[in-house]
Amino acid sequence: MEVRRPVAELGARAYAIQLLSDAGIPFLVGGAYAFAHYTGIYRDTKDLDLFIRKVDADRALELLAQNEWRTESNVHGWLHKAFWDDYLVDIIFASGNGLTVVDDGWFEHAVCAQLLGCACKVPPAEEIFWSKAFVLERERFDGHELTHLLVKAGANFDWPRLLKRFDRYWEVLLSHLMLFRFAYPADRAIVPEWLMQELLSRASGSVQEGNWERKLCRGRLLSHVQYQVDLNEWGYEDGRTWDEKDRERGDEVLATGHASSIHGPH
Repeated sequence: MEVRRPVAELGARAYAIQLLSDAGIPFLVGGAYAFAHYTGIYRDTKDLDLFIRKVDADRALELLAQNEWRTESNVHGWLHKAFWDDYLVDIIFASGNGLTVVDDGWFEHAVCAQLLGCACKVPPAEEIFWSKAFVLERERFDGHELTHLLVKAGANFDWPRLLKRFDRYWEVLLSHLMLFRFAYPADRAIVPEWLMQELLSRASGSVQEGNWERKLCRGRLLSHVQYQVDLNEWGYEDGRTWDEKDRERGDEVLATGHASSIHGPH
């Protein structure tokens, strides 16, 4: 399965897993390993992705440092890095846009797996879908992984939980589900009819609501780089900053997606 990687590199990955397991630090093996677990599709990966709650991520980094790993903390504000020689382990506790934070739900619904000769757990398929849905950079788009994940594992998705994960970002979920319907027209029933009707109803409501009054660009929730021109030259307010402040206020009406306020401040 991993003939492209040196034995020493695979050993370093297994070593990291064993260290954390022996120390009782909860973690989930994500990335290419989790994707292969759910879909049977293996893609070569240059590192090992471990998903860990922030408090445990700090403990994991300290443990690896104590065992002669070279470490870097709070890289980009959402992950730690650990190196054994040139071999990399990413300790991920959030996402670049700050939305898909690793919380208890990742562990409550995690799935047991056997990877690199070690007994471990992988993230729930729903959390993988949720976190990858916001990766729309020019140099990286995870849409094909989402459609493959749906066609292979979607029949067992906890759809109400996934919808709750997307919450106020339901349009992002709808966009990926429409791509799935296009890619796999014979498998559309994998996504429940009630969910499609709910999301399409929201979309219809947003059309009736019309434009937001504030000139926001929320593109930076999808790509940190590609929407800078909107803020720097085109006069748009940074929708990511607005979103962060709005989430801090805990506006439950906006978050539900059912009230008219979901379509923006009028």
